[in-house]
Amino acid sequence: MASEYSSLAHALTEALVDLAWFIDGADDEQTDLDDAVKALEGMAASLKHLSSDQRRDLLDVLGGMTEAEADPARREFLEAFPQDFGLVDE
Repeated sequence: MASEYSSLAHALTEALVDLAWFIDGADDEQTDLDDAVKALEGMAASLKHLSSDQRRDLLDVLGGMTEAEADPARREFLEAFPQDFGLVDE
């Protein structure tokens, strides 16, 4: 079975973004706000430990995902992702 992803980095980036998108969009009935914030902060903290090459690879995949995204709300989320998760300097 052929993979639809060009690389492991692409597959993992898609999974990370999908999880962050779900947590960010979840309402109070779906998840506890404190737990959601902790989960997103944990993701950001993990991403801060990437090497510059790993960060560049992740940003490249995110850029491609953003360009391909048809849903305006998700595209906006993808555009903000690098800043929101500390992948770029403020």
